[in-house]
Amino acid sequence: MTISLSEFLAQLAANPVLAVTVALTLGVVLVNGWTDAPNAIATCVSTRAMSARSAILMAAVFNFLGVLVMTMVNASVAATIYNMVDFGGNTADALTALCAALVAIVAWATAAWWFGIPTSESHALIAGLSGAAIALHGGFAGINGGEWIKVLYGLVLSTLLGFAFGWAAARLVEFLCKNMDRRRTTGFFGGAQIAGGAAMAFMHGAQDGQKFMGVFMLGIFLANGQDNVTNFQIPLWLMVLCSAVMALGTSIGGYRIIKAVGMDMVKLEKYQGFAADMAGAACLLLSSLTGIPVSTTHTKTTAIMGVGAARRLSSVNWGVVKEMGLTWALTFPGCGAIGFLMARLFMWLF
Repeated sequence: MTISLSEFLAQLAANPVLAVTVALTLGVVLVNGWTDAPNAIATCVSTRAMSARSAILMAAVFNFLGVLVMTMVNASVAATIYNMVDFGGNTADALTALCAALVAIVAWATAAWWFGIPTSESHALIAGLSGAAIALHGGFAGINGGEWIKVLYGLVLSTLLGFAFGWAAARLVEFLCKNMDRRRTTGFFGGAQIAGGAAMAFMHGAQDGQKFMGVFMLGIFLANGQDNVTNFQIPLWLMVLCSAVMALGTSIGGYRIIKAVGMDMVKLEKYQGFAADMAGAACLLLSSLTGIPVSTTHTKTTAIMGVGAARRLSSVNWGVVKEMGLTWALTFPGCGAIGFLMARLFMWLF
């Protein structure tokens, strides 16, 4: 099932509730581009391969391409997010709960950005939706365990594989270049890192863009009184819309997060930045093709940790890592609780 642009615009004009839902969903996409996408380019900026402004503009373009291209190739991540929770039953209450979850996600992400802590928008999205679904059903009946297990797989994948790929990529580059002139390799990796940053931005759009388009389609169906749609096709106009909004969010920037990820955690050289970017992009590609929703923040930061640990463990600022880890650990219960409470409040008010 899908919806054409003309049908969507007609429904948008006739249904104020749908308009509010769309505005909130696009707000979450904007915040994702604003707070999450800077992780993709943190290494490019920290090693001075690119200026922050140029890197942000590059990320905006490749986020756009990632959403567009990967969704046309494989949209299984969007389907996983769509089916993760059950918003069935009373569609008016379900739509109210969905809007509450979106408000919770924006609030959580904005707070994390304010403190300069790279939190996972993916996990905030999943937690907020789950909390709202629990409030809607009055229990865990609204949670689809079969789809939720993919989130746990993704958590392990993004953490362990990100670190392992980063460590292996750094070791491989060091082995291949051990007898080369350091000045020449530094120049080469400065350029190569731009390509690596573009690949990371592309895969960020591929992963996170699909997650939010799944939520967008859920909102459209609920606004039309449809709570039993199980199969859908993402229309081209929605790919363009979400990727453009994400690109706009990225262009706003996120220097605080760039500093935390690319400068404070590990002091990187250009070849290390390249290794981290390629390791992170490879892990995200594998996850996207298998339909497993992972955190781009987790993947990139653990890849950077792996690169730093390849030299020596003391190269990693474990104090910053501990702060990030605490934020990650709090995201599921914290954003889930906010989503639950906001859904209860919204259903009481409306």
